[in-house]
Amino acid sequence: MLHIDRINVFYGDVQVLWEVSLKVEEKEIVTVVGPNGSGKSTLLRTIVNLNHPKKADQSKGGIFYRGNRIDGLFPEETVRLGIAIVPEGAKVFQEMSVLDNLRMGSYIRKAREVRERTLKEVYALFPRLKERQSQKAKTLSGGERKMLSLGMALMSKPDFLLLDEPSLGLQPSFVTRTFEAIEEINKRGVTVLFVEQNVSYSLEISHRAYVLENGRMILEGKGEELLNNQHIKKAYLAL
Repeated sequence: MLHIDRINVFYGDVQVLWEVSLKVEEKEIVTVVGPNGSGKSTLLRTIVNLNHPKKADQSKGGIFYRGNRIDGLFPEETVRLGIAIVPEGAKVFQEMSVLDNLRMGSYIRKAREVRERTLKEVYALFPRLKERQSQKAKTLSGGERKMLSLGMALMSKPDFLLLDEPSLGLQPSFVTRTFEAIEEINKRGVTVLFVEQNVSYSLEISHRAYVLENGRMILEGKGEELLNNQHIKKAYLAL
């Protein structure tokens, strides 16, 4: 579904990603784990072209979605292709109600046509959002804003969902609910790629995973296999 082939990403003259390659098959959950500052968020932002300081050798590699090259598209064009991203930090419209935020997520035509049905699906996944649908987003807790940000992405009816640090800063109960929601979204047929520092949780629910350190992919494999990898145990699980 997604194929990233040997991309190099720069911020000005500073290289952030080196020869990064990655594959995501349809209906998989794939996670990229690694320490803070390893380039995980940069990778996601590059996929949807929110990062433009990318130098690509057209004859060498690139980013392909369903077989078509997408690096170079405008971000809104990737949304129309069925790709949605939930950025780090729960970006929502603070002065708008929960309901209006969710409606904003369904601005493309195919999503508008099924808006009410999708809204019911989001409320079923996150009942708390329905309880607070008339409240302004700024009155929500951090965990609730994360739910809202994820709900907005789902309102666009994506086939492929990108999540940037979905559990970052959440209380333990919200962390558990977040990973349960990722699994439920995947069961509904949505392919998921997410980056995460919570290695234990993310590898447990992932079909496959990659380890990104200092801008380079150093490991890949099935989630359960990486949980038993000695480097993972020592560097991330303190075992």
